Amino acid sequence: EYLLIGAYIRYSSWTARIVAILEHFKIPYRFSQHNKADPNGLQTIHSQPARLVPTLTVPSLGPNPIHDSLAITEFLAESHPDLPLWPASRRLRALARSLVAEFHSGFGNLRNNYHTNYVVRYVGDVPMIPGAVKEVARFLECVDLARRETLEVGVEGPYLFGSFGAADAFYWPVLWRLRTYGFDLSTASPLAREWIVAMWKDPVLVELGRQMFIDAENPETRVPEYEGIF
Repeated sequence: EYLLIGAYIRYSSWTARIVAILEHFKIPYRFSQHNKADPNGLQTIHSQPARLVPTLTVPSLGPNPIHDSLAITEFLAESHPDLPLWPASRRLRALARSLVAEFHSGFGNLRNNYHTNYVVRYVGDVPMIPGAVKEVARFLECVDLARRETLEVGVEGPYLFGSFGAADAFYWPVLWRLRTYGFDLSTASPLAREWIVAMWKDPVLVELGRQMFIDAENPETRVPEYEGIF
């Protein structure tokens, strides 16, 4: 059984990606969540190889955990080849990896200025940084591209590449940011809008969202710097 060490997922898109994959594909794991605002939690986070979370400890691999959400995802795909974390089509698989890597290493304006917080929605005059607005537009382009290519290949299903996969898990937390800060989605194509609806209705993700609201009721899970940003 895997041991996942991470932050409370309403604040951590990196941790949320892996939780979404593990839950969606029913991969057994234990989850140890930590609060960076708590000294003990911060000590645990900083004790990880890159001083960051998530990490995944796999008993058969020895004492060194796998760190970085993309590395963990690739390990899970390799270890569970029967599960469609990546598309079966070579063409779609290449695109899925490209789109995941693009978001994983980029979108700095969005990531650094609009922190993840699933349970909050800001209203009123929220500053929209031009660089972040461009990244949201690019995000919607990526979603549309994935859906168009998937349909062209002839793969059915409402998710980015047909069935739920790693790309959906990585793009899921972006939807929180768009909702939390009220970004304009009027430029989203019909295909992108269909994917957004499918993600918000996904029963596994709905349940994870419900759990985040429950966790938020516990003050010990609160990270003040990610609250009341605007």
